Amino acid sequence: MSEIKNLNPECIWRNFYALTQIPRPSGHVEKVQQFLLDFAKKAGVEAFKDAGGNIVMKKPATPGMENRKTVVMQAHMDMVPQKSPESNHNFETDPIETYIEDGWVHAKGTTLGSDDGLGVAAIMAVMEAKDLKHGPVEGLITRDEETGMFGANELPKGELNADILMNLDSEKWGKFVIGSAGGIDITADLEYKEVDNDLDAAVKVTLKGLRGGHSGLEINDGRANANKEMVRFVRKAVAELDARLATWHGGNMRNAIPFKAEVVLALPKENVEALKKLVSDSKAALEDQFKTIEKNVEFFTEEVEAPATLAPVEIQDNLIDAIYACHNGVVRMIPVYPDVVETSSNLAIIDIEDGKASIKILARSSREDMKEYIVEMLTSCFNMAGMKVTTAGDYGGWDPNPDSEILHLLKKIYKEQTGEDALVQVDHAGLECSVILGKYPNLDVVSMGPTLCSPHTTSERCEIATIEPFWNLLKQALEEVATK
Repeated sequence: MSEIKNLNPECIWRNFYALTQIPRPSGHVEKVQQFLLDFAKKAGVEAFKDAGGNIVMKKPATPGMENRKTVVMQAHMDMVPQKSPESNHNFETDPIETYIEDGWVHAKGTTLGSDDGLGVAAIMAVMEAKDLKHGPVEGLITRDEETGMFGANELPKGELNADILMNLDSEKWGKFVIGSAGGIDITADLEYKEVDNDLDAAVKVTLKGLRGGHSGLEINDGRANANKEMVRFVRKAVAELDARLATWHGGNMRNAIPFKAEVVLALPKENVEALKKLVSDSKAALEDQFKTIEKNVEFFTEEVEAPATLAPVEIQDNLIDAIYACHNGVVRMIPVYPDVVETSSNLAIIDIEDGKASIKILARSSREDMKEYIVEMLTSCFNMAGMKVTTAGDYGGWDPNPDSEILHLLKKIYKEQTGEDALVQVDHAGLECSVILGKYPNLDVVSMGPTLCSPHTTSERCEIATIEPFWNLLKQALEEVATK
């Protein structure tokens, strides 16, 4: 897998390879924090870990460029920990194994971590370089972006001296992002007293193999949500085969479309074969409905020991109704950018077991009033099931500035280097720019990056051919940044 170190530009790929060797799943970033501090010390640049757990690096201007505006390059250190069912990978201890195929870098059975490891690698390349020309530069590498933008939210005021923020967390080469959606985590909880099970059979039903994906970038691709597809089956099993719900586990990341869900149902033994047929029929229906999108659907049963207890009928029915009714997917597109999602929700995680039910959703919108609307919509849905609804991790959208000075510079350089016009866009994916702008409102902000596909899934990959032009653009932009 070390073959990626031989790719060009060497300074990016060598640093990205080093990052793949450091475990850095969201929530477990201690090793990568120390790795980055050690790197900075070796590179001879100032670095520290701030009160939010972010790593900040500062490098003075090259001689003669001290009067240029200060640029802070920003990326996040954590990665989404998703793996294939057959993988034994431990994200807290094991390095990521990479391979090259058809011009792309992939990971073996896991997420790659190019989101946002390649942004971090670019910052590292600038910090260690001895031959670049630039004004004062800073690197801000934030903690736990994927699980709630915690590092950006806890970023202290006053520690950055920059005039320009270049976020390196966009995922399409040739596209400059100048706005993004806000988001909020919604959790519905319920505790209940289980009842004894008097049924004589039980079956575990598993749905997996769905594409999943990034709940911001790919929410409008029509991909199946494992929790929403499972509830269609469960509702029929309860209504037609006297099945009872024992447990439900689906999804594992708020910002990833769930690709797997499994339930345990108790039922009369004479109905087991009918349940297996219902699973087969549900699989066929799902494949037909998503035949151009979902090509690796697995929907199967396994007879298991009958559980001792179950959710009470009323609780079970209320939960099924709420999951069925819960909105998932696009609510509407932006009227003035009709190709960009404005508001959406992702029914991300369901855990029902041992007298506790928890349902977790990430809602996004580029409008605060629409974000409030979807929160109230989902709260109403789960309140009718008797669930307690709470919200957390609320962050606002990033309002676009089409007259941005750094945007115009990047567009000029892109045209010079490629002969083509760059795409300027507002994204539905949440970026830390909005949070950072809340603390540093005078920053001139743009987001860019190389081409990545399917982040937050085991199909995540990076297009090798986009790394060198991305690096060339970044270098020239730092050299041509305006004077203060």
